[in-house]
Amino acid sequence: MAESDFVHVIYISAKPQQVWDALIKPELTRQYWGQVNVSDWKPGATWEHRDPEPSNAVRIAGRVVEFTPPRRLVLTWAFPADAANVAVHSQVTIELEPIEEMVRLTVTHSRMAPGSEMLRGISEGWPRVLSSLKSFLETGKPLPTWAKAPAKA
Repeated sequence: MAESDFVHVIYISAKPQQVWDALIKPELTRQYWGQVNVSDWKPGATWEHRDPEPSNAVRIAGRVVEFTPPRRLVLTWAFPADAANVAVHSQVTIELEPIEEMVRLTVTHSRMAPGSEMLRGISEGWPRVLSSLKSFLETGKPLPTWAKAPAKA
């Protein structure tokens, strides 16, 4: 079966280190993502995307493949039930490129089955999260990332 890739590019008026910190520091991800990313960020280490306390429920799990601050982060990505089955993990590559007073942030989420639950979820999720990240870094105020869309008439 062929795999699907999702690529999203966004430009943020911030320094690369600010964007990088917002991607990996739990106290920052909580503010614009509503969840926290937890790892020691060493290649080969586990990482988890969790609900904030008190629940602390793991929403996504994987391994750190590459960690090159503040330029490139590569992670495997799976639902918690699939964490031990690396054959079904997708991969997220996050690249930061400074351009004058801004950062071009490219997220490439690859190795997903076409039509899969993962592809459906991230196709809506990444644009929301990255838009909230941009707003958070540029204005200090995140977007209501998971607000419900109005019902269609």
